Amino acid sequence: MANPDLEPAMVLWLAIDSATKSDLRLLRTLVSRHRNILRNDLVFRILLTHLPESLESSKYVPFIKDILSGEIIDDSEDTIILDSIKGINPAEVHKRVKKLHLLPLRWKDAPSDILDDHLVMFLIQRALRIDENTGLLSEVPTLLAPFLSYSSYLRTWTISTILPLLRLNYEYHSGTQPILTIREFEALDDVKGTKYLLSKTGKDSSTSGEENQSVGRDLRGLTGPWLYGDNRWKRRKVQDNSTKQSQAAASLEKAGIINHKYAGWELVFAWVTAEAGISWTTAVKAIEQWDGPGDVDLGGFEDGTEWLDEEDQRHLEQRYAKAALATAYLIPESSMEALEGVHRILSRILTLLDMDKIPTLEAAAAILTPIPTFEESYLYRKNAKHLRNNHLEEKNTLTNPNESSINLIKALLVSAYLLTRGGEGCTVKRAGELALLQDEREQMMAFRGFISSFGHRSGSDDRFWIKMRNELLWLRDWGAEEFEDTTDPSQGRGVFGRIHKESIEVEAFKLLIANARYTLARSIYETPAEKPIPEEYLQHAIFTAAENAYDIATNPNKSRGGVKKCDEILNAFPDTINGHLRAQELRNLIQVTDEIGRYSLVLKQGQPFKPVSLRVNPDPLSILNKILEQNDKSYTQINDFVRMAREMAKAGLNIPIPDGYPTTPDLKLKIAEKRVISMCIDMALAEDDFETAYSYVVTRLKAVGRQAHTRMPELERRNTGCIGQRPPRPIDDWSWRAALQAGKYRKNSQTTRATHLGNTSGNPEIRHLQQRMDCLAQALRLAPRDTLQEVLNAYRRCEEELETMIKEEAEQEEAWDEKADDKNMPGGYAATPARKYPDARTPRRNKNEEAPVSFFDLSKESITRAQTGLSALSMFRGKSQRAEIMGESHSVPMQAEVPGPATDLTGSSSGRTSLRKRDQLRNAAVGTLAGGIGWLINAPPVNANATSSERGSVHSRNSSGSTGRSHEAPAVEDSKQEDEEITWDDEDAW
Repeated sequence: MANPDLEPAMVLWLAIDSATKSDLRLLRTLVSRHRNILRNDLVFRILLTHLPESLESSKYVPFIKDILSGEIIDDSEDTIILDSIKGINPAEVHKRVKKLHLLPLRWKDAPSDILDDHLVMFLIQRALRIDENTGLLSEVPTLLAPFLSYSSYLRTWTISTILPLLRLNYEYHSGTQPILTIREFEALDDVKGTKYLLSKTGKDSSTSGEENQSVGRDLRGLTGPWLYGDNRWKRRKVQDNSTKQSQAAASLEKAGIINHKYAGWELVFAWVTAEAGISWTTAVKAIEQWDGPGDVDLGGFEDGTEWLDEEDQRHLEQRYAKAALATAYLIPESSMEALEGVHRILSRILTLLDMDKIPTLEAAAAILTPIPTFEESYLYRKNAKHLRNNHLEEKNTLTNPNESSINLIKALLVSAYLLTRGGEGCTVKRAGELALLQDEREQMMAFRGFISSFGHRSGSDDRFWIKMRNELLWLRDWGAEEFEDTTDPSQGRGVFGRIHKESIEVEAFKLLIANARYTLARSIYETPAEKPIPEEYLQHAIFTAAENAYDIATNPNKSRGGVKKCDEILNAFPDTINGHLRAQELRNLIQVTDEIGRYSLVLKQGQPFKPVSLRVNPDPLSILNKILEQNDKSYTQINDFVRMAREMAKAGLNIPIPDGYPTTPDLKLKIAEKRVISMCIDMALAEDDFETAYSYVVTRLKAVGRQAHTRMPELERRNTGCIGQRPPRPIDDWSWRAALQAGKYRKNSQTTRATHLGNTSGNPEIRHLQQRMDCLAQALRLAPRDTLQEVLNAYRRCEEELETMIKEEAEQEEAWDEKADDKNMPGGYAATPARKYPDARTPRRNKNEEAPVSFFDLSKESITRAQTGLSALSMFRGKSQRAEIMGESHSVPMQAEVPGPATDLTGSSSGRTSLRKRDQLRNAAVGTLAGGIGWLINAPPVNANATSSERGSVHSRNSSGSTGRSHEAPAVEDSKQEDEEITWDDEDAW
C-alpha cells in the first residue's frame, strides 16, 4: 500500500537511507512517487554522497538511465517501510535533514560547458570517487560507457583519461609501476604524461615477439587515446589555468618547432627520436609498428567521426615522417642489425609517403644504383650540424621528408652498409659526416679501415674482386660519373669524395696483388689502352706491394712464403717494370736473401733471421759477419760471400760510406767487397786458420787493394776547409787492418797446419814469420798515413824474430856440418894431407859486423843500412869464393851505395846456385819496405841517372822475389809524386 502523505523531510531521509543501504528498489519507489521532491540533481547528489563506491556500476546504471529519461515506473504496490524513521519525532527528522551535507556536483575549475549538465558532472565525480576510495578503476568504464553518446565531453574525457590509465595499469603493464589515480594522472603535464605512459614501452615483455607488438600497441593504445580530441586542449587550459605549461612544451613552442595545438604529438615524436639513442630497437619498432597520429586505438569508445581534420592529419603525418628520418640518423650502433633497422624505417617512410620501394640492403649493395644529383643546399658543409641536433626543426633540410632527403639517406645507408660489411663499422650519421664535411683525414681513416678487411681473401674469385673495386669507386662519388652534369670530376660527393680516384685505384690494385690476383690486376691496370692510373703510379704500387710481401716473410727461401710472393709480383707485370732500376734492386735483394737462407743464422735474443732484418739493418754487411761467426769454416766460401756483398750493394741496401765521398754504385760495390774479404780474413784468424787468412791477404787484398784506396781525400791533401775541421775518414779502413791482424798472428797448438810447403823454408817457424812479414808488407801498402807507426812496430818485432831464428838455424847448420866432417867419422883412415877447399856452405861473419839497424828510425840512412845488412844475410850460405873472401877480408860498408855485394849475389845466383827462398823473401821484404814507405821517409826517386850502385841494389831486390817486383813501380810512382795528389788507379775505376 502506498504512503502518499510523507513529508518532504521524511522522503529525503528515506532516500538517503536507501542509498546508504544500496536499496535501489526503495530508492526507485521514492523517486517515482515523489518526483517533485527528489529532483534529478538531488538524486545525483544523494547517490554521489551516500551510494557505496564498491557497488558494481551495472546495478545502478539502469536506474540512472531511467532518471535521465524521466520514465521511472513504480511497479511496487507495497507500503514503504518506515522503520528507519519509526519512533523519531518529525521535528527531529527535519532537524537532521537540515544538518545533512550532500556533495556538490560541481567541482573547482570545472569546465564551463558542463556546468548545467548534472549527469556528466555526477558521472565524472562518481568515477573519481570510485577510483580514490576503492581503486576499482575497472568499474569506471562500465559506469561511463552507456552515457558517452550523451556528452562529447564525457566521451573525450573517458577516452583521453580513463582509457589510457586503465590500459597502462591493468592491461598492458599491470603491476610494473606505481599506479596513479585519475586525479593524479590528470594533473600530469604533457612531458610527464608522455614519459609516464611510455615508461615501460619495449622493456617489460618476456619474449621478443611480445615486445615487438607492445611498442606499436602502446603508442596506439596509450598515447593515441591520451592525445584524443580537440576538446582536450580546451579542458586542459581551463583545468590548468593556475599552473605553468611544461618547460619542454613551452621551449618547443617558443623555438617555432610546434604550435600549442600539436604539442602533445611533438613530445611523442621527441620520445621516439630520443629512444633511438637509448634503445634503437624500440625506436625502429615504433616506426615500423605505428603509422603515426592517425593510428590510434580508442577502445571502441569513439563515435565513428574523424577526430583529426584533413589539415591536422597531413601536418602530423609530415612531422611523423620527419621524426622517422631523424630516428634513422640517430641510431648510434654500427652493426648490420642496426642498419637493417634503418632500412626498415626508410621502407616505412616510403610507404607512408607513397614513394617507390627500395630493395634490400644486400641487393642495393650489389646493384650500386647511381644517386641523382642533389640540390646545392643538401651537400653543404654547414648542414653537418643538422646531423647532431635540432633534428625536428623545420629548417633541418636533412630530415624534411622529400625526394632529395630520401635519396641522400639512401646513399648514406648503402655507404654505411658497405663499410660495416667490410669491417669498418659505420652508422648513417657517420656516413653523413664523411659526405658533408669532406674531411680528407677522416675519409682516409675510414678508407684504410675498409680496405684492410680485404687483405687476406685469397679464396675469393675474380667476381668478388671486381665487385670490391666497383664498391670503392661508388663510395667515392655515388655513381656520379654516369651523369653528364657532374661539375667537378676531380672531387667526389660520396664518403670517399676527397680521396683522389688514382689513390683508390692504386689501393684496389694492391689488394689484387696481395691476394695473388695477378692476371685480373694485369687485365685491368696494365694491358688496357686507357689505363685507370698512370704508369709511374702503377710502378710504385708494384714495388710497394713487393716490398710489403718481402717484409712480412719469415722464411728467406725464395721458393716459399713472402720472398716467393715478392718474386711473383715482380714477374707478373713485365711490361710495366722491365728495365726499372728498382726492379733489378729487388731481384738482387731476393737473390741475396735466398743465399743467406742457406746458412744457419740467429740474430739477437735467439731470434731467427727474417728477410726484413736485411732491409732495415743500417749496416746489412754486418749480417754476413754474423753468418761467418755462426757457421764454422764458412769463411772458406769467400767467393759466395763476395757475391752476396756485391748483391747487397746492387740491391740498394745501405752501404756505409765515410763522409766526404760521393755515394756512387761503383764505390759501394768496392767497399762491400773489401769489407767482406776483411771479414773472411778475420774469421779465418779467429778459427786459427792462418794459412787461409794468409792466402786471402796475398791474393784477395792484392787484387782489391791499392795504395790510394786508403789515402785521404782532396780536402786533407790541399789543407782546405774550416779551421779545426776533422780530417775525413779513409775510404778503406778494413783491408789494412785485416792484413795487420794476419801479420800479428802467432802460431799456437790450435793453428791449422799447412798442407804443402812449396819452395818455402823447411823450418815452419821461419816460414810462418816470412808469411807474417808478407802480410805486414801488404798492410803497409794499404794503411793510412797516421797508422803506419803501428804497422812498422809489428814489422820490426817480426823482423827481429826472423833474424834471431835465421841466426839460430845457421849456427845449428854450422854445428851439424862440423860434426859431419870426414875427420870425425868413426872407423876412418889416418889423416892424409890434402888440399883444403873453402866450405861454401859455411859462411863466416865478420866479428866486427854491426847488427841490423831498425827500420823504425825512418830515415834514409836507416833504410840503406837495413838493405845492406839484410843483403849480407843472403850470402852466408853462398859457395862463391868471392863471398868468402869478402867475409874474411873486410866488413860490409854501411853506405848508401853498395854495388859489390848486390852484383856478386846476382852473379852467384845465376852462375853457380840459386838463393834460398828465405833469402829471397828477406830481400823482397826489404824491397817492399823501401818501395812502400819510401815516399814517407823522403827517399830519392830511382831514375835513369842513378848511379850503377843504385841500379845494382834495385836489381838485387827485383831478383830476390816476386813481391819486390810487384811493388817497385808504385814505390817509384809515390816517390815522384811526393807532394802531388794521389788518385785511384784506372783498374779500380774509383
